[in-house]
Amino acid sequence: MSTTEKTLVTIEAVVNAPVEKVWELWNNPKHVTQWNHASDDWHSPSAENDLRPGGTFSYRMEAKDGSFGFDFAGTYDDVTPNKRLAYTIGDGRKVEVVFDGAGNSTKITSTFEAENQNPVEMQRGGWQAILDNFKKYAESK
Repeated sequence: MSTTEKTLVTIEAVVNAPVEKVWELWNNPKHVTQWNHASDDWHSPSAENDLRPGGTFSYRMEAKDGSFGFDFAGTYDDVTPNKRLAYTIGDGRKVEVVFDGAGNSTKITSTFEAENQNPVEMQRGGWQAILDNFKKYAESK
């Protein structure tokens, strides 16, 4: 019996902005620090991103009151500009983000392997909240 099979979780959002703009806001560290949090009591004080296959990224996420923080980091497996990112995060889980642009609209679909520490619905909710925050940020730019 195998216990290595991962649960895949998919989230999505349609952003009212062209894919080139969405790609830039998603990947440029100066923008990442503005949207990369799930709730208003968290923030992302720093971000580094070497956007190429084999390149790494590290986004610091912290509670604003300083009570907790962690680095969300990984290594890119595939980078197809304005189309797709695939990466492996620090604990070995795989993530894929697809950008489907059509005029002034971009559908972002993110699929990730769930970890087994927290309920899947909680993980889905957290990742979706960050994606929704990105949508709000991107549409305000």
